[in-house]
Amino acid sequence: MKNNHVDEICLDQQAGDRAVQSLFQRMLGYIGKTDISNVPLALFAGIAAIVAISAWAGYLPKNMIGGLGVIMTLGFVLAHVGRIIPVLKDIGGPAILCLMVPSVLVYFNLFQAHTLETVHLLMKEANLLYFVIACLVVGSILGMNRIILIQGMMRMFVPLAIGTLVAVLSGLMVGSLFGYSLYHSFFFIIVPIIGGGIGEGILPLSLAYSAILGQAPDVYVAQLAPAAVVGNIFAIISAGVLARLGARRADLNGNGMLIRSAQDNALFAGGEKAQQTDFHLMGGGLLLICAFFIVGGLLEKVVHIPGPVLMILIAVLCKYGRVIPARMEIGAHSCYKFVSAALVWPLMIGLGMLYVPLESVVAVFSVGYVVVCGSVVLSMALASFFIAPYLNMYPVEAAIVTSCHSGLGGTGDVAILSASNRMGLMPFAQIATRIGGASTVIAATLLLGWMV
Repeated sequence: MKNNHVDEICLDQQAGDRAVQSLFQRMLGYIGKTDISNVPLALFAGIAAIVAISAWAGYLPKNMIGGLGVIMTLGFVLAHVGRIIPVLKDIGGPAILCLMVPSVLVYFNLFQAHTLETVHLLMKEANLLYFVIACLVVGSILGMNRIILIQGMMRMFVPLAIGTLVAVLSGLMVGSLFGYSLYHSFFFIIVPIIGGGIGEGILPLSLAYSAILGQAPDVYVAQLAPAAVVGNIFAIISAGVLARLGARRADLNGNGMLIRSAQDNALFAGGEKAQQTDFHLMGGGLLLICAFFIVGGLLEKVVHIPGPVLMILIAVLCKYGRVIPARMEIGAHSCYKFVSAALVWPLMIGLGMLYVPLESVVAVFSVGYVVVCGSVVLSMALASFFIAPYLNMYPVEAAIVTSCHSGLGGTGDVAILSASNRMGLMPFAQIATRIGGASTVIAATLLLGWMV
């Protein structure tokens, strides 16, 4: 009996050892297969440990390299987490985490003063913000397909213009009901929602507001970003509801086709071809982007319109007039793709650490604030839905595309179209986001400058 009992204990121990070994092997397999923004997890953990130890010990290089080490490490990991958390990943999770988590960490004094000074050097003195904005705005516009830019603007002008007008009026009225001034409702809630997202909307707006109102551009990011995030959430919800409505009402549903013409839809499908990244042309593209930014600053002295806004306008005109050689457009767009893939989320970390005080962000949120944001998005979608039949468009698709005008840029477009299972509408969504957003930034800046 004793021998049998000993044998059973040995078998249990062996089974336990095998279970532990199997768990260990699965963990190793997971680590080997998992990437953090295309960096293998094990390597990323080592890099993060190096940066963390250097920051904690106060030996972090006080230059651009040290600052980039901090914001890229945090940006990569928080963007990755934001993409995998259920529900959060569908409502702009990376943007929310990259802005708010650093703000919380600073609020609880979890960063060394030396680390904050290093990030401040990168963000403020080296002005990474301006560099990222110029690459995103100029590169995205020059990289658009010209057929889609011209034909898409013609097709989308009426629903986009009417939807935007209705959204503005609705936001102003609802804002007044909740005690917001017309000035605050328009410039700090409505405009950031329809401005084209974080990279192409909030950041240029922050520069323009800074030039007109006087405070540092980073101050305005904290005031503008929450509205963009809330608007993106409402746009995603609207797209999902519209898709369900289309499934029940075949007469309203184009099943992914915006226009009631197969020939026109084929034109847009054929015109949207993915551009290859050309690293040999990136240097020339970067020089071109710098030239656009500098020209905008020079013209600002003459016409007294903020340089970033003029930069957007000049880029659109150059694209429309075929002024820039095609290979230089490819170079600029290659810079855009690099910056949008690698530096947007790290930039949000820097802004969250330095210029998004937690108490200021919490202060803007209220029931009225959320209702105003919702009224802007919903009224825009409804306006497009009801006028679509008069423009030979399908109401469901027209409303979904117009909703992209209130999304978080390219990331928001993907989330909105994914929620409605209509990724084929991306060319039209890009028109609503990029051109609609750029137009909003320009118009809002001119109006603010005139008022002030």
